[in-house]
Amino acid sequence: MTSYQPIVLGITGGIACGKTESGRILVEAGFDVLDTDPLAHQVMEAGSPVFDQVVERFGKSILGSDGEIDRAKLGQIIFADPTARAALNGLVHPAVIQKAGEWIAERRTAGRDAAVLVPLLFEVDWTQGWDAVVCVAADEKVVFQRLEKRGLSEEEARKRIKAQMPLTEKKERADFSIENNGSLEALHRQVQTLLERIRNERNK
Repeated sequence: MTSYQPIVLGITGGIACGKTESGRILVEAGFDVLDTDPLAHQVMEAGSPVFDQVVERFGKSILGSDGEIDRAKLGQIIFADPTARAALNGLVHPAVIQKAGEWIAERRTAGRDAAVLVPLLFEVDWTQGWDAVVCVAADEKVVFQRLEKRGLSEEEARKRIKAQMPLTEKKERADFSIENNGSLEALHRQVQTLLERIRNERNK
């Protein structure tokens, strides 16, 4: 047990805005970082209660040949149907929040600065428990360019962008925001500046 009061950040933002890269920069700065995307896949693995609930809701057609949930098949359904997307979030995110909460508690006890990458932080109303929420944003033109490099068509890119809360709203609701339209070096400088600001405010 340590007397140091660690900083726990919720990192959110739009698709292809730089959340993952911001997480890597935070690791370099000494933070423990948890990405909730792999965690969501973990809680949906075959044999888990969430797996059974998702298959019951969406049918066995979403399963791959290995018996696991096929993310591409499920993605086609949820990105085309807001009701289906909300249903999936309602099944998956409570389990993700519980596991992440346990992870955060361990870091606070150990006095470790931590950050959790949560793309849908505001969409699932996960606004409690953070020392600050940071939104990583980028211009739409830049996002489309990045998604094109990932192999997504313009139509698929638009579906995924539309599936999330508008970036303007996320930025308004966040405690801090970062505009990631430039180089990795520029993002690195912004994250470092942000950490200094948060630490200074903590020490006042």
